[in-house]
Amino acid sequence: MGLFDLSGRVGIVTGGNGGIGLGIARGLAEAGARVVLVARDSIKGTAAVASLGAGEHLFLAADVTSLEACRRVAAETVERFGRLDILVNNAGIAIRKAPQDYAEAEWRSVLDTNLTSAFFCAQACHPAMKQSGGGKIINIGSMMSLFGAPYAVPYAASKGGLVQMTKALATAWAGDNIQVNAILPGWIDTALTATARAQVPGLSDQVVARTPAGRWGEPEDLAGAAVFLASAASGFVTGTALPVDGGYSARA
Repeated sequence: MGLFDLSGRVGIVTGGNGGIGLGIARGLAEAGARVVLVARDSIKGTAAVASLGAGEHLFLAADVTSLEACRRVAAETVERFGRLDILVNNAGIAIRKAPQDYAEAEWRSVLDTNLTSAFFCAQACHPAMKQSGGGKIINIGSMMSLFGAPYAVPYAASKGGLVQMTKALATAWAGDNIQVNAILPGWIDTALTATARAQVPGLSDQVVARTPAGRWGEPEDLAGAAVFLASAASGFVTGTALPVDGGYSARA
């Protein structure tokens, strides 16, 4: 098997029916993996699976804030494909408000969707990965894992926590040959960031001005990093957080 060849591997991508998740899923599929997309919206999920092209892929509808649902997804994946090698924790939401205006339910919703779900999915997938002799867990963070933002406090808290969880799981499961890493996307053109652009005047121009690459990212820009972290090429890489941001975080 080549260093970046994922033939024979099976991967789960949460929040995989659009945006960054689908861009990553397409990259894994192109590298040879069989991909299981997990999300709540079955209509979008069915269409997303069809867009992955040739290969045996699957969509599972699930609310990954539930540990029971995560365990079901892992079990159905193993039942269908006989193994589980890759988990991409991408499910996420954002609610933009001043910190003093968040309701308790809004805070919990963001933390549960962005952070707790990633832990539950990792916990649910661990036994199958260990049984297979190893695995790869990729947590999708954010620029808000590095920077503060006045109208994204729960989002930033969840994404910062995701990086620390990545490091902790990497140390806990290294003996099981499971590498755990994070990708920190920069400003990527998705439905989620379209809402931010609509709410924040001048955001698009500000992002382009700060990004050395001179543009917003596309979901497909995350595929290469994900394939690397999902493949044998990253066998000695664990506990890292890799910005994929066109140089945004490198500029003072």
